[in-house]
Amino acid sequence: MSTGFYTQRSGCLMRILLLSIAVIVGAWLLPGIDVDSVWAVLLTAVVISLLNNLLRPILIVITLPVTAITLGLFLFVINAVIILLASGLVSGFHVDNFWSALLFSLVLTAVNYLLEWPNKYINRQQFTEAPKPPESDTDDEGFTPYEEIKD
Repeated sequence: MSTGFYTQRSGCLMRILLLSIAVIVGAWLLPGIDVDSVWAVLLTAVVISLLNNLLRPILIVITLPVTAITLGLFLFVINAVIILLASGLVSGFHVDNFWSALLFSLVLTAVNYLLEWPNKYINRQQFTEAPKPPESDTDDEGFTPYEEIKD
């Protein structure tokens, strides 16, 4: 069982906090995105997280042929649709158009990647080499007991 940073009880809250920071950065960088308050940022993070967990898999299955033809690039459109849905559900979060939502989803992805990057190195298990068998385990002909062929 993994003992990583996000598998603890506070993992869900940390993901929401990181997504909230990403929403703030995206709203600060892009002109077509507006967030009215801190509560709107937190609610936006929760709604985007819920939509990503509940609706995104359904949309991916429905649009699988288009996603396969576009080599996965259609997933960006699905992300933009989720951002637009979140904009419709959260009153303090405003997205001007589809292209703003598409750019916002790219910024969210990049910021989330950068914020979650240190988690890859927290509590990382170190793999050690398997112990080598001692040299005295060979018989007269130089075979180990597992390699010996009996007639």
